[in-house]
This record gives sequence, structure tokens and C-alpha cells, in this order.
Amino acid sequence: MAALTAGRDNQYLMIDSAIVRATSRPQAEKGAKDQALGRSQDGLTTKIHMLADALGRPLRFIVTAGRVGDITQAPALLDGQCGDAVLTDKAYGSNALRAIIAAIGATAVIPSNRTLRIIIPRDAFAYKQRNRIESCFYRLKHFRQLRCPL
Repeated sequence: MAALTAGRDNQYLMIDSAIVRATSRPQAEKGAKDQALGRSQDGLTTKIHMLADALGRPLRFIVTAGRVGDITQAPALLDGQCGDAVLTDKAYGSNALRAIIAAIGATAVIPSNRTLRIIIPRDAFAYKQRNRIESCFYRLKHFRQLRCPL
């Protein structure tokens, strides 16, 4: 893990998650309770929660069952981290997470949910940089070791 964090760019920290399809072998179903596998419409799925630096390089991974909410793993991903801004999507737009981000001395760049009465402004230029974590997930899935449900 030290190799991943060496020489990282702390300008932005980015959080996102992706659902991947788990293997369809019968052995996976027997031990599904202990292996972060979740049952969904498409079969067995796993969700990968990732923290990446400003260049889109992964810093931390947490693997959970496919139906686990995105925001539940964000505090664990940010634990002990420092950066100027944390970029996430609307799924991470809670006030509790914004408080955690403020506690580490970073700015939260999270689009407001439509249900909020008060729209919280965000830096549009910084938010455009979030595509780097999406590209990181694409590169991981491109190796065909991670399969995305269609």
C-alpha cells in the first residue's frame, strides 16, 4: 500500500464506487456471507469503493456486497487522509460527510441533491476533474478481471 501512496498528488482526493459482477461458480454461493458478495437481479455482485488522488491513481479500496450504499464507506476511505478538496458525486452529498471533509481541512466538491432546499455551491472546474476516477475504474474493468453488469 505504501507504493500506491508514494508521490501522490494531494490537490484533489476523489471518491467513487463501482459495481462488478462476481463469479458465477457454485463455490461462490456457498461462502457468500464471508466474501462481500451481494445478491441482486443480475446475480452475485460486489461493490468496490475507491479513493484516488488528483491523477486518478488509486489510494485505497474497500470491497463490500453489491447493495451496500456508497456513502457508508466514505469515512473509512478518508480516515487519515489530507488534501485540498474532496470530489464525489451526488451519492455522497450528506451533511455528515461534508463535516468529515471539513475536519481534514479540505473543501467538499459535491453537487447538491435536488431534494435540498438550499443549494450548496460547488467548484465546477474542480468537479470536472472527477472523470479521472471514472477512468481509473474503466482501466481496471478493461483488464477483464472485473466485470461490470450490463
